[in-house]
Amino acid sequence: MKPIITILFFVLSLSTFGQPEGRMKERIKSQKIAFITEKLSLTSEEAEKFWPIYNAFEETTEEVRRNDLKDIKREMRNNSNMSDKDADKLLERLTAAEDKMHNAKKNLIRELKGVIPSKKIILLKAAEDEFNRKLLERLKDFKDRRGR
Repeated sequence: MKPIITILFFVLSLSTFGQPEGRMKERIKSQKIAFITEKLSLTSEEAEKFWPIYNAFEETTEEVRRNDLKDIKREMRNNSNMSDKDADKLLERLTAAEDKMHNAKKNLIRELKGVIPSKKIILLKAAEDEFNRKLLERLKDFKDRRGR
């Protein structure tokens, strides 16, 4: 079963890159769900409780990335001549955004402890890292084939 899901993941990830952004995000999300479910060996009962918690975490972190970190990173790139006062303000905003991300992760772990064993929570982190690494590798391969 594992080789089939792995092959499916790679085939879907290759076909995803030529698609409109919204559709691509949805396909990546579905691949991530399948990947994490397999890596954690979630039972149907665990999955039923796990995914609402995890999805809420993903929404929170995406909101922080979209509403806070995106603007902060743009300002960091575009304002190399900012004053120390402006830099201090930007650092405060960056720290606050990173605190939100950290608190979201702590809440995720606390909520998941009542749903899945701690070992599976550790496996979740490893699965997320592996998924992201494979996704980035596929993106790099795709860009290399296109000659960028």
